[in-house]
Amino acid sequence: MTDANSSAIRYFDAISAALSGLDIFLRHDNSPLYGHGLVAQIVAEYIVRLENSFSCWRNRLGFTKSFRISRAESGFPVFQNVMELDRDRRTAEQKLAAIPQAGELRAEMVDFILRHKAFPETLQRSMAERLYLEDVGTGLVFPPFVLPKTVRVSVNPKTMRPYCLVHWGAFDGSANLPLVYMAMIEDSSPDMVEALVTRDGKLNESVPVPLPVDGLLNPQLAHRFDDFAEKNSAYSLSPATIAGNLDKDFDTLHPKQLRRVVLGPFYSAGITEHNSRVAEVLEKVRKPENAWLLTWTIQEVFSKGEKPARRGLWSSEPARDEFFINTDDLEAARQGVSSYEKHALVPHEAYQALYAAGEAQKVFAGYKVHILSGERVISDV
Repeated sequence: MTDANSSAIRYFDAISAALSGLDIFLRHDNSPLYGHGLVAQIVAEYIVRLENSFSCWRNRLGFTKSFRISRAESGFPVFQNVMELDRDRRTAEQKLAAIPQAGELRAEMVDFILRHKAFPETLQRSMAERLYLEDVGTGLVFPPFVLPKTVRVSVNPKTMRPYCLVHWGAFDGSANLPLVYMAMIEDSSPDMVEALVTRDGKLNESVPVPLPVDGLLNPQLAHRFDDFAEKNSAYSLSPATIAGNLDKDFDTLHPKQLRRVVLGPFYSAGITEHNSRVAEVLEKVRKPENAWLLTWTIQEVFSKGEKPARRGLWSSEPARDEFFINTDDLEAARQGVSSYEKHALVPHEAYQALYAAGEAQKVFAGYKVHILSGERVISDV
């Protein structure tokens, strides 16, 4: 086994363990994210997409060597890999038609071994490509952009407007980071108010809303909203900027809360290079599958009030939201958010190594730490 293959296997084992641990954390009743309502459930959907993507990339290494990660920054695959995965997803059916069925390939491999007393490398590559295309063809991977979906609808009795919770995803091409967005949006469109809000300010139960709904609930704005989300999901844009752009671009949509979950950076011993202090300690962890650290940040911006619409004889102005930025917290002000949380997930063995080296307090300063021990996650350490 070459050093490159060994490193790749170690990386895939580590990221698989990290995503599996994060999934355990998200789905556990004691997870702090459950205090955020649907946040854990939504993020878990994107973790499944990432797990599937990494499974595809692992199979892809069986027939091609083009796989690179952002070693010095995010620790995630570079954007080129994400684009290739999305391209192959679109052409998987066509390419599979040109590759023999799995049973046929297995029979040929056995025959080759018996006749030539050697390993059938060409057939093995064909099998790896078939497995890859079958996996990627399901479509449930993490592409450059995941279209919005509405998962909750209710009514604000004060404004008499319906509001919905919409989420979407993006893999940022510059930072090489997976991003998950969630927005709570009120809709003052007359058609939506008339259809969904009763006279006493409640949701009209007689109108069926089959949640989840692909895209924004308002069909008149759904395509525009898809375009907006795709163009306004860059990591370089602050949550306050995105919320402000949404408020300006749609006169009848009123963003009351925007939350962004930034997955990463990811640290893996012997692979990533973006924190020498962490790397040195993780190198001492006995089991390579436990020598990793996954971090993520939850950013939130919310409306502190709404400037009422102004209608005059010569001009008019729609209602606009004013977003709260916590200027008392320099980091919150830098991020352009009302609040933020930084989290870190680390295997028990790796945490012990960091603690024994006297580095735990420095490494995890400002983070909420969650320790993975078997099938349990221990928080608030």
